[in-house]
Amino acid sequence: MAAYDPGVSSPPLTPLAAAVLHVGSPERILQLECGEGEGTLFLAREFPSARVRGIDRSAEAARRASGRVGLDPEGRIAFKQGDPRSIPFPDDHFDLLTVLDARPAPAQAERVLRPGGFLVLAVARGHDPFPGLGGALFRRRLLRRGFEPIWTEAAGDGSFFVCRLRGGGPIVDSL
Repeated sequence: MAAYDPGVSSPPLTPLAAAVLHVGSPERILQLECGEGEGTLFLAREFPSARVRGIDRSAEAARRASGRVGLDPEGRIAFKQGDPRSIPFPDDHFDLLTVLDARPAPAQAERVLRPGGFLVLAVARGHDPFPGLGGALFRRRLLRRGFEPIWTEAAGDGSFFVCRLRGGGPIVDSL
């Protein structure tokens, strides 16, 4: 095992890993802008009974991510090409929606999440998931769509924001 080197950054999934400690036990998970699937595969390991989907606007990234799945006889993990501004899944379908280093369209996030579902926004670098005026306006749009803030924290070299779509049961039942 290599010794800790303070000059080396933390893994880029650290904020996502810290964030999912605040979302209970989702049954259906979607990761937007999944790239080659590293975060989606992490979510599948973290929630072994959940169905996990990843979409990326790049068909090549989705193809490469699919190639990393290996043996999955139950079809728990799947990737497809898709635009995060027009998510190719039905309404009220997911319990958890995650995004790493990107921002979803708030209306689409609201549409695909079940009432009481969680949205995780994580950034691999930076201790504010909503930097600048654009970040503040984005956060405000989420709040107007019915997302209630749960937790914000720095994690490794990045940070995360967890919120919950209004509806569903009391939050203590989810955590």
